[in-house]
Amino acid sequence: MDLEIGISYNAFLSCNSFFLCLFLSQACTGIDNIAEAITLLELNNWDLVAAINGVIPQENGILQSQSEAADAAAGGAVSPPSSSSLSSSPPSSSTSAFCPVNASSRHIVERQPRMLNFRVEYRQRTVELVLEEGSTVGEIKQILETELGIPVSKMQLKGWKCGDVSDSTVMRSLHLPKNNSLYVLTPDIAPTASTSKNSDLQESLNQNFLLVISHREAQRDYSLNFPGSRTIQEVKRNVSDLTNIPVRHQQWEGWPVSASDDSMTLAVSGISYPCHHLSVCRRSSPANSQEPTEECADVHMVSDSEGDDFEDASEFGVDDSEMFGMGSSTCRKTPMMPENSENEADALLHFTAEFSSRYGETHPMFFIGSLEAASQEAFHGKARDRKLLAIYLYNDDSVLGNVFCSQMMCADSIVAYLSQNFITWAWDVTKEANKARLLTMCTRHFGSVVTQTIRTYKTDQFPLLLIVMGKRTSNEVLNVIQGNTTVDELMMRLMGAMEIFTAQQQEDIKDEDEREARETVKREQDEAYRVSLEADRKKREAQEREEAEQVRLERMRKEQEEEKEAIRLSLEQALPPEPEDSGEQISKLRIRTPSGEFLERRFQVSCKLQVLFDFVASKGYPFEEFKLLTTFPRRNITQLDPGSNLMEAKLFPQETLFLESKE
Repeated sequence: MDLEIGISYNAFLSCNSFFLCLFLSQACTGIDNIAEAITLLELNNWDLVAAINGVIPQENGILQSQSEAADAAAGGAVSPPSSSSLSSSPPSSSTSAFCPVNASSRHIVERQPRMLNFRVEYRQRTVELVLEEGSTVGEIKQILETELGIPVSKMQLKGWKCGDVSDSTVMRSLHLPKNNSLYVLTPDIAPTASTSKNSDLQESLNQNFLLVISHREAQRDYSLNFPGSRTIQEVKRNVSDLTNIPVRHQQWEGWPVSASDDSMTLAVSGISYPCHHLSVCRRSSPANSQEPTEECADVHMVSDSEGDDFEDASEFGVDDSEMFGMGSSTCRKTPMMPENSENEADALLHFTAEFSSRYGETHPMFFIGSLEAASQEAFHGKARDRKLLAIYLYNDDSVLGNVFCSQMMCADSIVAYLSQNFITWAWDVTKEANKARLLTMCTRHFGSVVTQTIRTYKTDQFPLLLIVMGKRTSNEVLNVIQGNTTVDELMMRLMGAMEIFTAQQQEDIKDEDEREARETVKREQDEAYRVSLEADRKKREAQEREEAEQVRLERMRKEQEEEKEAIRLSLEQALPPEPEDSGEQISKLRIRTPSGEFLERRFQVSCKLQVLFDFVASKGYPFEEFKLLTTFPRRNITQLDPGSNLMEAKLFPQETLFLESKE
């Protein structure tokens, strides 16, 4: 018991020593920026006197008192703050050792002006400047005009955290950190051939970089667009707003080796364009036994940050419970789950991140989503893929909360068993609004009996672990595990629930296999029937197409015959009458058809050959398909001029002709 009180007291003194050293350094130097004061102490290895003298040197007015001179002569030096040194020294002496109390015992202290470091980039050139905080922006431009040879009127100085500023602005009013990164733009000056590569940097400063940042604890990706002029420090601050991880506690992966300074812009950091992938997680909180250099390293990460103040003592590696010697979790400021969160997924992300920050990364994989979505994931898949649903109900006011979380929920055996066999969903019932919301969800999904059961549990009986099994018609709560249990008992109850679930799952798998077999047979029969119907349909369609084609051809044939008959009749009617056999000049023609029949007719010798052709066509032998030939000598009459008469064609007084089909 005495050992525990001693450890808590030492932790309390260690934390108080830190704040006392920080307070004294600010009071003596007049530095208002906490981050700057921490940086100053780090540079002097937390030697408070050396840090104060570095800002207010002796030649500017600090003189040691006689007691200080004696201490210095004896070789005494102020050591870095520790619980032993600060607790043993009287308050009056420690106060007079660092700060001037009155003019009678001290000389008036004249403070040295605060110096600011500037790194200015222009194309491929970099200019390092050191100016007093009381200087103006115009004075920086005048120095750059000398260094770069660029007129002030054509120079645009960019990279100020507060936006564009005028030349008359005093830098003290901008509240700048000690180290700053700026860049110069000269849109009115075109790059020459020797500076063609320099224009790439200026273009990069104007380009937008897509940073895909993976938050490992929350298992969530953020796609953020930043201009090339944005610094790495500003990116980390924006990520801090999204993930609730302070910059000093961020642990990154994916930054190039060249990105060694947080004041560098994205354009010169060496990241990939247009897209670069990074990952971030919360750095493990340093324990009380860590070396001071590690604690200082965490603080130094935010030396240039103006927006990250100290939220609580846990950011310096000291839990609130340790600082005040209390074991209750009620000292924590950040709740496990925000009250009245609109989105259940966002509430679970916050719960997971806070659980990890309190109890470490080894914990069950909490399902991110609504209780309905978790039920769907656990119960409504295939029987072989179904799992039990473990509902973890946390209460920050319960004295068993920390023990159950750290000893049970974070035990490797419990984590592995839950991850393999359960879907774990969590909720924080500390706030009444969140508890009422949980009861409403349980009533909707599990019925009023489960809701009433949860209501009966008192705060000291939390946390609760509800084991739920899905059935065909409803969901059943197999077990409710309270916080006052051991790891072995918890594992046994989980395994008991798993045995019940496994027996039910085997029945479900058997029923599902039989159902799938029946459905497979039915699908095969339906497929065979469909194939048969498809074959019959295609056969019927082919037969119908064939019949339709025959009907079409028959109709075309009849139309052609009717057309030929109409032409034949018209030609027959247009023929001149056959002359009688008299003494007039008459030509008697005898025509043999391809079938062997003979056509005989008398024509006047003055008749045109066209009349002869029309006569042959009227008998069914059109001029386009047949040719008319003489026997000897063999002549093709159809090749003669249809306008010539029979006399000219030498078909007088009589002639025997024959018809022959054209090839």
